[in-house]
Amino acid sequence: MTHASANAALHRSAGMPRREATRRLPRLSFGGAPIGNLYAGVTESDAIETVQHALQSGVRHFDTAPYYGYGLSETRLGAALAGTPRSDYSLSTKVGRLLLDADASQPAPDDGFAVSGRRAVFDYSRDGVMRSLESSLRRLGTDHVEILLLHDIGALTHGVRHPAVLRQALDEALPAMAELRSQGVCKAIGLGVNEQDVCLQVMPEFALDVIMLAGRYTLFEQRHSAPLMAEAVQRNVAVMAAGPYNSGLLGADDAPGATYNYAPADAATRARAQRYYDLCSRLGTTVGAAALQFPLAHPAVATVVCGLRSPDEVDSAVRRMQAPLPPALWDELRQSDLLDASASTP
Repeated sequence: MTHASANAALHRSAGMPRREATRRLPRLSFGGAPIGNLYAGVTESDAIETVQHALQSGVRHFDTAPYYGYGLSETRLGAALAGTPRSDYSLSTKVGRLLLDADASQPAPDDGFAVSGRRAVFDYSRDGVMRSLESSLRRLGTDHVEILLLHDIGALTHGVRHPAVLRQALDEALPAMAELRSQGVCKAIGLGVNEQDVCLQVMPEFALDVIMLAGRYTLFEQRHSAPLMAEAVQRNVAVMAAGPYNSGLLGADDAPGATYNYAPADAATRARAQRYYDLCSRLGTTVGAAALQFPLAHPAVATVVCGLRSPDEVDSAVRRMQAPLPPALWDELRQSDLLDASASTP
């Protein structure tokens, strides 16, 4: 397939008409956590090569966050995109944390990033939002981003502090983000979370353009996120479906991965995942292709965001997104109780 035809396939409309910044999202977006040394180190040159290879392969939206490698992902993304016309790609980044130098006397944070000397602290204040985005724009080498997301609010993340965090998000962070949108510093605002419940709490209180939902609306799980997805359609909120492989569980070609939801997968989870592999193998397709293409069938979903750390992973994601899937796949997944009966399918 030529680059021209690959670009056309990656950029076909992926849902209902949206606000401009989200309507133009491609089917496949680049997730920038891996080039921030998530779980394992990536060299500077390899990270830059990966981003540039994604561009050459037709990927046009790149997602990142200050938290991803404590600024490393944003810095590498900015370096890789330097010299590319700004109109040729779009960006999303996040606010809600500020980066600090690490105190050598404190233990290194156990958050999965192979980076030393830096740490991140939550800050959902108006000033924190402004300072965070200013730093992100400097690292990215741009004066605006298309999408700005409030990162990691929710009860599972903040525990007993959740009510106070939610109040500050509604009173300070989101209004500050709306102000930035009105100034043209970003074009759309929303949430970037792993938790669906907090989205349902925010949507009636504050008008969002977009939600990035990681690992909750995937081939492996849909049932609990159904109310959120329905609400997103009702309110015309675009969903960026991130974590389509559920933290690596469905990412490999031949067998389930060892991790799920950013932690080691237990035996029951891996056994259920193996059933997807067995069924797809019998039908002559791959779990990876089904996992990438499945979320796009939902009318709320505007793009699938896939974390990528190498040119080979870029090539794999592009092939999977374009691979034909057997029509019988979705019915067989339903009949095997591996897909919710009401789930939208391609």
